[in-house]
Amino acid sequence: MNITGTIMDTRTAQATTMATIRSARMGTRTMALKITHTTTQLTATATVMRIAELTALLHLASPALPIGAFSYSQGLESAIEHGLIHDGDSAREWIASGLTNVLARGELPFLAHQMTRWRDHDAAGLAAADEEFLASRESSELRRETQQMGWSLAQLCTQLEWGDAERLATLNAIKPVSQPTAFAFAAYANDAATGAALAAYAFSWVENQAAAALKAVPLGQIAGQRIIVALRVAIDTAVEKALDTSPGEINTFAPQLGILSARHESQYSRLFRS
Repeated sequence: MNITGTIMDTRTAQATTMATIRSARMGTRTMALKITHTTTQLTATATVMRIAELTALLHLASPALPIGAFSYSQGLESAIEHGLIHDGDSAREWIASGLTNVLARGELPFLAHQMTRWRDHDAAGLAAADEEFLASRESSELRRETQQMGWSLAQLCTQLEWGDAERLATLNAIKPVSQPTAFAFAAYANDAATGAALAAYAFSWVENQAAAALKAVPLGQIAGQRIIVALRVAIDTAVEKALDTSPGEINTFAPQLGILSARHESQYSRLFRS
């Protein structure tokens, strides 16, 4: 009787142990499923955020954005007139030089710091920096270009109700406003990361320069695409350089561009406004 009781107790204990193990396994599996589900949710959320940022920046960098970028060449047409650009290779070299020596040292770091000022809503700092940037434009054409595009983009931001009312009021109070300052507001209002915003701005500039070369050299469509593809790595390098540039290190010194732009004002035959 004692032996039977002992056997029964042992079997009961074994059954209890197996049930506990199964329960633990079930709990572990349930926990694993919960963790997997949570991870999937986080990944999906992050993906949605990345897609939203990407589509916003594609919009801002689009040639269809109604700010008039297509009507400016930023000195490229004058460079063609003076024989500095005559084919696809020379056009690529000119645009690459502008990206590396002008945008990466001046406009891109200025844009990055303006985005910081928009985040902090430093109204006085935004206005003062914008005034300095406008003063750095070497010719009346380059100054009018950034003012016109800045005004158009500011109007677009207002009509589309981007950003909060306080920052929109600050944007509309900056008169005249440069394109980089307005672009910085639009990028901030659409929750774009600074590096991504700079890449979009730089790509838009390269694409517009290539389009101007197509019309004015002229070049074929494939030649224009080769220029854009060739400069994709240079855009990444320019953005990295800009992000490492402090406000005091911003440099807009580009004498050849300034001279060519000034000469463009009296050029006999022109397709572009700068």
